[in-house]
Amino acid sequence: MSPPHAKHSGNPERPAPRLRYGEFLSAVRVKQNRMSYNQVYAEATRNARAPRLRLIDLHRLLTPYVSVRFLDQVRAVVPLALFLALFQIAALRVSVSEGDEIAFGMLAVMLGLMLFMDGVKYGLMPFSENIGFKLPDRSPTTVVLAFAFLLGAIATFAEPAIGALRAAGAGLDPARTPWLHLLLTRYPGRLVFAVAAGVGAAVVVGMLRFIFAWRMKTLVIAVLVPCLAASVYAGLDPRLAPILGLAWDCGAITTGPVTVPLVLALGIGVAAAAGEQDNPLSGFGIVTLASLFPAMAVILVAIGLVSEVPDPAALPAIAGAGAIVPWWDETPVAEMIAAVRAIAPLVLLLWLAQRFLLGEKLAQRQFIAYGVVVAVLGMTLFNVGLTVGLIPLGDQAGKVVPSAFHAAGGGVPLYPYPFGVALTLLFAATIGYGATVAEPALNAMGVTVENLTDGAFPRKLLIQSVAAGVALGTALGVAKIIFQWPMLPLLLGAYAVALALTVLSLEEYVSLAWDSAGVTTGPVTVPLVLALGLGLSQAVGAAEGFGILAMASAGPIVSVLAVGLWIRRGSRGET
Repeated sequence: MSPPHAKHSGNPERPAPRLRYGEFLSAVRVKQNRMSYNQVYAEATRNARAPRLRLIDLHRLLTPYVSVRFLDQVRAVVPLALFLALFQIAALRVSVSEGDEIAFGMLAVMLGLMLFMDGVKYGLMPFSENIGFKLPDRSPTTVVLAFAFLLGAIATFAEPAIGALRAAGAGLDPARTPWLHLLLTRYPGRLVFAVAAGVGAAVVVGMLRFIFAWRMKTLVIAVLVPCLAASVYAGLDPRLAPILGLAWDCGAITTGPVTVPLVLALGIGVAAAAGEQDNPLSGFGIVTLASLFPAMAVILVAIGLVSEVPDPAALPAIAGAGAIVPWWDETPVAEMIAAVRAIAPLVLLLWLAQRFLLGEKLAQRQFIAYGVVVAVLGMTLFNVGLTVGLIPLGDQAGKVVPSAFHAAGGGVPLYPYPFGVALTLLFAATIGYGATVAEPALNAMGVTVENLTDGAFPRKLLIQSVAAGVALGTALGVAKIIFQWPMLPLLLGAYAVALALTVLSLEEYVSLAWDSAGVTTGPVTVPLVLALGLGLSQAVGAAEGFGILAMASAGPIVSVLAVGLWIRRGSRGET
């Protein structure tokens, strides 16, 4: 005989406390003549003690879960920040100012990223995975493509690094770069919407690639050539040339921890519906397109802005400048409002697709609500840390690094000019290399590639080749600022080499190399490098400090393609 399942008088979804068999029999013997079995079980259950959760139990449950995720962020943030601080102290003999605030900001960045990534995992990924696998079978292609565009565009607003664009125009001289300053200060919304539209278009093209089985090599060439043509047009116009670095930097900002997993989940579903589920490379390609299309979109917006505003100096001052800021526009309240505005549209879009396109009710509501709330809190903390820690540290480093070779404020350089420049470029390369090696997405990508190539392209070799390419690209971008080189020749040179290697390479290495450029620029690297470039440009008197991220994205394409050709040649030699 086992205890019957009595109806619980409270919440029907809440399980009743566990009643041991002996307790039930004792209650039956006492009251079997006066109550039914269900009544006896209900009363005994009410009298049973609920288990108590002690603080030590909470510690044992949560510490392993939190520590692993927090340590991932520590490995990505702390080595980079320590290197910046130690280089500034040891090589440049300058102490880090406002160290307490910067340390607090770094802690906020790490906690924020930990919470944000956890929130995306539980609040957004269940939506996207379910929609990605079911939507292609239940909706026509036009609906899938429309949803893909909206998903890519709206996910861009939820990227943590997109907030770094808000501070990018603060140090620009409107007299030297009037239209660039205008775009970043008066019309930043146009810039962000251009980036979002570019990502949305990239996702649509990526879906069409899966549907029609387009080769990645052909698609890369077809997309890159128009982007370079638009860059040539902009680079030859003195009004648009300063915007070129920003446009290609925006491509690096878009491929972050929100856009990539959500879009890949949809892409894998479309690939499965198109009969490409057995293709191990079906997930590659969308990240590449999400890096190229935003550059084209920003250039087109800049062309329209130049025709709309022939003379930025004639524009009136922005209304409200210098006014008292209300409490709801102050940090951290403003950051929380901004986080809600960024994440809420994405959650709403995914819910609408789940409810009306798939016709399914929301399952596991508590987990999803937890994920959304945690994602908002995480983005709020990250944005606060961005403002207090990452951007000041990068800006400070950028302003003091030139003292190695540049006389500032009537002083003398710390080192002879050739040695000081070489030290600065070595510093830039080390920053790029260290940030890349610590990137968790690259390590995961390396494991996947090693499995797909049966060990022909080992994980360590991929990480080292990508890191070397980012290091060389970062150094080249810093050299562009120091020597005030124009952006156009650097872009054409880097991507001409990349195109030549693309033509010579196998399809799988093309997809791998072009996608590797997107995983190297995470939410920590992007704002840090942007601030570093802007601070460096102010210190050396350059008109603008963009282009480091663009070169850091082009470098790994060349290095991975070159390593792929070397592996292919080695395999031929063995056979």
